Amino acid sequence: MTTDSKLFEELSYYTLSHPDAGYFIHQLIVDAFTAQTANKDTKRISLVFSLVGLYLLTEKNYTGKQIQKAHTILSNFKDDLPEIKIPVNRGEITISDVLKSELNRDDMIKKWSFSVWKAYEANKEEIERFCETYLFEKQ
Repeated sequence: MTTDSKLFEELSYYTLSHPDAGYFIHQLIVDAFTAQTANKDTKRISLVFSLVGLYLLTEKNYTGKQIQKAHTILSNFKDDLPEIKIPVNRGEITISDVLKSELNRDDMIKKWSFSVWKAYEANKEEIERFCETYLFEKQ
């Protein structure tokens, strides 16, 4: 198991036992981690859905629970996933930074998510178009 995977497990213990289950902050770490660690072998659906989640959090102020619901709706349209360009730099904040931070952990998870989304901003139009076409029209 890679070090990143171990760090993800450690952070997952925190998010999955989070007292605010209605917010479902675990979804944020899944999306941030997937996008930040993506490579040529990452499934397109995993990367697109992680970026959709980050977009919905940062641009539309969705909760983790709302993002999870959006993923369910979008799973019906997986044949039309946009192409994503993976940037070299995938955010200034890493999962390690989240775990080491002395800030409120929830706030740090959100900062991490915003950082990863900003790194992928070259893909914003494709993600917006995908959401406009298949998500916002269906709600």
